[in-house]
Amino acid sequence: MPHLHPKDVARNNQDPLKGMVNLSIKIKHMSTKDYHCSIIVNKSQQEAFEAISKGVPEWWALDYTGSGDHLNDRFKIRFGETSVNFQVTKFQPFEQIDWQVTDSYLPWQKDKEEWTNTTIVWKFNSAGDKTTIDMTHVGLFPGVECYTMCEEGWNHFIKDSLLKLLTEGKGIPVEKGWRTANEVR
Repeated sequence: MPHLHPKDVARNNQDPLKGMVNLSIKIKHMSTKDYHCSIIVNKSQQEAFEAISKGVPEWWALDYTGSGDHLNDRFKIRFGETSVNFQVTKFQPFEQIDWQVTDSYLPWQKDKEEWTNTTIVWKFNSAGDKTTIDMTHVGLFPGVECYTMCEEGWNHFIKDSLLKLLTEGKGIPVEKGWRTANEVR
């Protein structure tokens, strides 16, 4: 945007902030399309929070190294050749935990690092004896290459596996050595 003197703005009837306002509206609109999923469980906020912060191998992937139950902890999950590294960037016990993807390798994608620099945000709220777990994958939205496949994966791991862990005591994590259908081809 060219630098305009206030007199020029008044004289030309131009608003130098107009483009900036439109830009912020577009950014806010895009963020509302990030993948989001919620489940409600008959568990305390603490139990739900700890299933996420300490229980990743119980509902997501058995091939798990590191730790995710403190601020700045790092962990890695693998599904065959697929791997994702995370760092815990926000840790508010029983309320919110954020995982920043620091590195990713998605071998079936054109952009094999598509998840890198995305963030998974977990929020926990209770009403009575029920806790709502809200998960948003910031940066995973329609239009990115893996959206459809990743949406199906997240739906399974949250609505099926995590829910089973919290309601039946056993999730459905990916076994070590498992490969995606795209890796098998």
